[in-house]
Amino acid sequence: MTGVNKGIDKVEIALRWDPSPTGQPSTDLDLVAAPYPASDPHGDPSYVVHFDSRSPDGTITLNRDSRDGLGFGFDEVMTLELNRLDPRYARVVVGVVIQQHQARRTFSGVAHPGLRIRQGYTVLAEDDFGGVPGATAAVIAEFTRNDSGAWDFHPGVEGFLDDPVTFTRAMGTIRRA
Repeated sequence: MTGVNKGIDKVEIALRWDPSPTGQPSTDLDLVAAPYPASDPHGDPSYVVHFDSRSPDGTITLNRDSRDGLGFGFDEVMTLELNRLDPRYARVVVGVVIQQHQARRTFSGVAHPGLRIRQGYTVLAEDDFGGVPGATAAVIAEFTRNDSGAWDFHPGVEGFLDDPVTFTRAMGTIRRA
């Protein structure tokens, strides 16, 4: 890695939404992240980090998990320590899934959703899922290791119509420039 381009080293991904109205099923959004090996960066993920889990080496952790959007500020927070991630990984994809266990819901049915991706105090991206209203899941970020070993961030929200299990298998197929 050169001194000119240090790349992305540690990022925080935060997700927020308002609770469902009284009498309606709760809304549960979940952050998911998956690293992909350099040998097959668009194939199957090496593992998936989601609620009640973390990466085997502790470099990807879900620090806060909400099942209903109650609380102030951001309801789910995930930390990616890319600078500590094993060199065999060349790509990390992060997504959001809407749990479908109580009622079918898309982003248009989630009250005031939002995401923020930042490195330290620098905001890298923010979004309100307005571009994917009919989706039940979305890829929200991709991080790729470049030839110098530094990590690059590729922003953008790409919607999916899959259930959470199918989405975690398919989310790595997105290729960003």
